[in-house]
Amino acid sequence: MKFKRNQVEDVHINLTPMIDCLLFILVFLLLSTTFSQMSRMNLTLPDAQGVPPKSYDQKVEVIVDANGHYAVNGQSLVSKEVADLSTAIKQISNERRDLMFVIAADAKASHQDVIRVMDVAGQLGFVNINISTKVPTRGY
Repeated sequence: MKFKRNQVEDVHINLTPMIDCLLFILVFLLLSTTFSQMSRMNLTLPDAQGVPPKSYDQKVEVIVDANGHYAVNGQSLVSKEVADLSTAIKQISNERRDLMFVIAADAKASHQDVIRVMDVAGQLGFVNINISTKVPTRGY
């Protein structure tokens, strides 16, 4: 008699559902995790300790008062418009972009007004931009 032998079939494990579940768990953990605030960079900014001022033969000085009005080298501008500020700076500088550009802003001037001056200076191509500060008096 000839008996029929049972054939052993290869076992196949389908890993696709398990991988899908693990990816869902990973995405869920990434979305729900709060990151530590310790990863931020801590900066210690330098103090202004009274570097002696340098004198320049020619410079462009833009003064920003507390109300946001501008003056270029002592000449007040009629409006707060960027176009007027740009035109006044062009006239003072005579197309020289290597001049020292100094921004003197009132302590109560808005940040936007100062940034507007810096933006105009950058658009015109000035590279030597300084912000003037007041050095506190020392009580010796």
